[in-house]
Amino acid sequence: MKLVFAIVNSDDSQAVGKALLKAGFYATKLASTGGFLSTGNTTFLTCVEEARLDELIEVIRKKSRKRTKTVPNGMPVNSGIELPVQVEVGGATIFVTNVERFEKL
Repeated sequence: MKLVFAIVNSDDSQAVGKALLKAGFYATKLASTGGFLSTGNTTFLTCVEEARLDELIEVIRKKSRKRTKTVPNGMPVNSGIELPVQVEVGGATIFVTNVERFEKL
């Protein structure tokens, strides 16, 4: 049994949640905030048999798209104006750990 922490952009949260349910995966959904851009994320926690782990990750991969966002770079140039930079946001960050015991009561 594996415990999966999947951190996805809030823009993709609803699509990921629906896709997980449709595929038969049940998850606890937590609001979270990213450290780099301080933007909203959703963290899904779910337990899955090791045999279905790749299937779970593929469901998340299909619904968590990466996108480019323009943000201020925080470093003013000579005129005091901050030039924007493009950063990649979205996608998913997934952590998988072993579970010694799992009970759903």
